[in-house]
Amino acid sequence: MAFSLPPIASLHSPLLEQSIAVLKEYLPSPTPLLDTIDRNVPVSFKQLVAEAPLNRLFAEALAEGEFDDFEGRTIRLEVNGGQPGITIGFWAGRLRVVEGPGEATIRGSLAAFKTLAERRQDPDQLFFQRRLVIEGDTELGLALKNLLDSLEWNLSPRRLLFLESV
Repeated sequence: MAFSLPPIASLHSPLLEQSIAVLKEYLPSPTPLLDTIDRNVPVSFKQLVAEAPLNRLFAEALAEGEFDDFEGRTIRLEVNGGQPGITIGFWAGRLRVVEGPGEATIRGSLAAFKTLAERRQDPDQLFFQRRLVIEGDTELGLALKNLLDSLEWNLSPRRLLFLESV
């Protein structure tokens, strides 16, 4: 007798959803682990891992000059508490990961950044609810928020890893 997995549709049961909700509520926050990793990973490795997917994600907008107003500017994205975070700049038509603070910082919880990236909620609501906060050069931060909100982008892992065409 062969063993077979249940169909994918049956994996979306109320019991499974309740179990995941309980795990999310009681598991420790991943932020301390991410903080430790962030502090011990050199910027050159972050560049290797993050730059290609970022430039792939926004390839069309970069080609159309949508990021040109950000030339030579830096913005830091941080999880609440200051770490982990990443500072991104724009030079010569490419998004770059750089070391140090940004001229503007967008700070929030992992859940808020995930909501923003998945476009499940209007970005303005995330800021008005203080789930995301802009510090430093707020004009620069708002310009980036408005640009990201205006773009159509696909967070498909296959696309980011070059397994799917743009």
